[in-house]
Amino acid sequence: MICVAISDKSIEKCLAILDVVDMAEIRLDLTDFGIEEINRIFAHPTPQVATCRPEKKGPQDQLKRLIAAIRAGASYVDIEVEASRKQRETIIDTAREYRCKVIISYHNFEETPGLRELYKIVDKCYDLGADIAKVATYSKSGADSARLLSLYSNQKPLIALGMGHHGKITRIVSPLLGAEFTFASMDDGEETAEGQIKYSKLKEIIGRLKDI
Repeated sequence: MICVAISDKSIEKCLAILDVVDMAEIRLDLTDFGIEEINRIFAHPTPQVATCRPEKKGPQDQLKRLIAAIRAGASYVDIEVEASRKQRETIIDTAREYRCKVIISYHNFEETPGLRELYKIVDKCYDLGADIAKVATYSKSGADSARLLSLYSNQKPLIALGMGHHGKITRIVSPLLGAEFTFASMDDGEETAEGQIKYSKLKEIIGRLKDI
């Protein structure tokens, strides 16, 4: 499945996108939506990931927004592996109550660690309470992307993606290797991470690969 990352500040455009995609990630840290608007968005029937990075909003605002999204109907909530124990447990407890799946995510915007370290990171995500582990690293080469893709030999629910030009291949083939979903932008210029591919283009590529 392809998850479109949405950071548009217009609630009308967000809702319009939700009408035409299979799944979406709402980047609450890149918008200024209030609780009422969050309720409207996450009440939409399209499956959604609630994401709010603390760098933009701070941990208290992050917590408020994510809890609101879970209660409104988010299918998934994304929590950073670095989150404090109290922050993480509060979000996970609420997610369990509302049957929202928990993604524990690791991001490295500079490099892709070695394979042994990557496996340790994945294990840590599960140890912290993840239903799904997410590993997103900067891919400087095909070898980096190959290491990320090798993580799919793990039978647990996983999303492993490479950022940057060399990471594009991971976004294309990961759904074919067992990823819970992959990420795309709705249009060119609307990427929330380097290397995201336009939704319509990615859908076409994956569809052609499945038909081979």
